[in-house]
Amino acid sequence: MAHLGSRRMRALTLPVGLALTASLGFLPTGPASAAQVEDTPSAAVSTDGPKLSYVVNTRGGHGTVKQVRKAIERAGGTVVIAYDRIGVIVAHSQNPQFAQSMRRVKGVDSAGATRTNPIVPQATKDIGVEQPLTAQQERTAAAQATAGQDPMEPLQWDLPAIKADKAHEKSLGSPRVTVAVIDTGVDDTHPDLAPNFDRSASASCVSGAPDTTEGAWRPAAGESDHGTHVAGTIAAAKNGIGVTGVAPGVKVAGIKVSTPSGFFYTESVVCGFVWAAEHGVDVTNNSYYTDPWLYNCKNDPDQAALVEAVARATQYAERKGTVNVAAAGNSAEDLAADTLEDMTSPNDTTPAARTIDPKQCFDIPTMLPGVVTVSATGAKGLKASYSNYGNGVIDVAAPGGDSTVYQAPEPPATSGLILSTLPGGKYGYKGGTSMASPHVAGVVALIKSTHPYASAAAVKALLTLEADAKACGEPYDIDGDGKIDAVCEGGKNRNGFYGAGVVDALDAVRWCRRCAASA
Repeated sequence: MAHLGSRRMRALTLPVGLALTASLGFLPTGPASAAQVEDTPSAAVSTDGPKLSYVVNTRGGHGTVKQVRKAIERAGGTVVIAYDRIGVIVAHSQNPQFAQSMRRVKGVDSAGATRTNPIVPQATKDIGVEQPLTAQQERTAAAQATAGQDPMEPLQWDLPAIKADKAHEKSLGSPRVTVAVIDTGVDDTHPDLAPNFDRSASASCVSGAPDTTEGAWRPAAGESDHGTHVAGTIAAAKNGIGVTGVAPGVKVAGIKVSTPSGFFYTESVVCGFVWAAEHGVDVTNNSYYTDPWLYNCKNDPDQAALVEAVARATQYAERKGTVNVAAAGNSAEDLAADTLEDMTSPNDTTPAARTIDPKQCFDIPTMLPGVVTVSATGAKGLKASYSNYGNGVIDVAAPGGDSTVYQAPEPPATSGLILSTLPGGKYGYKGGTSMASPHVAGVVALIKSTHPYASAAAVKALLTLEADAKACGEPYDIDGDGKIDAVCEGGKNRNGFYGAGVVDALDAVRWCRRCAASA
């Protein structure tokens, strides 16, 4: 079976559904300790521990943040950046008791370490392995392209699967709409991405603070090509070369949030959402989960602080008008189950097996209120063999690819995976819910192009109203061995495999009076 990406790039799990109102009722609402003090302990603090990164979540406004900054320094910490508008401070410290000390500070809601591994350089490791397109495949595709198609478009079975090819006859999307790829970095020098790239909305957030140095948003040599592939699916230009994106007329930005090792830590993710919110981004795509915990349990003070920090950032972005889209994950798990087994956390040191309750433990950012959660389909339109699912969890579905053993495309396409851009002007195939999510981000961009003044909530409502409802169908035996591989619960209009249905790019570019009235 073709490689479909590692668990790290599975992009979170367990959203609470497509919530049109943001609520943090599931988060801790008060301090970790009932007895708060004005300051950190007066005794000399220890600085002999590993250097870790922390988020400190404060209540109140600028004045509270200012006082907490002082407490951070007295507790042996160094402030990296303070996001006053959401009350999140990123700090480094070698004090083993830093988080506990900060939780006792007046004005602090929660505090926790964002990692279990010290801040040290780590060996580069790929996240997923692409299948590069061969020269012969390129020539064969180009020979079959029709008028109006880019040369490799005949291999992109995923575009007609969501009617994007028909949508392009009406609109390519507006250049006033920007989609930010919060990911491993985007190679904006790629000839299919350069025409649509938005430098003003791009940055590196790897440190937890934005870096706008020229090219900081690009993947370095040896780093993952994942973000570049995602960007091409969203907005590869319709320019007579290469492939075509779902919304080839909109702008795409790169917000790099992964370390050279491929970890997506909380401080970087928070920075990414805040940066997007404040730089005119209409849509963010999030094809990852926030390391090192696959599920963040609210009864653990460190993990609860991470949930709160990212939730504040996503909701800030939505209040600014941004629609956040995320992938459901590649573990073939029922995210509506009573319990799930987490065998991978923490993934930056030594994992320990644990059984978690998905109602109490959250994958971020996907499970957060308001985030659109996407499952993957294959070339036959069925749930992809690897895709997570869950009734009341999945919002919509989109092509993410699958092995040709399970779902082979119609000719002239030959691969069941998704063809898109790779760094260095190259092209290749990848598969996963990481590839499904950018299809939805592209459709959201088309909706925003059609309805430029619609709120984030209205755009999300249109997304589900315009989706093509898909029933569960026959019992799901994807490998044909006579054994049911997954159980789809729900009705035709909404179910655990496809949510409200497969997204529809053609409806996204048509003025829909019924949809507009409903929204």
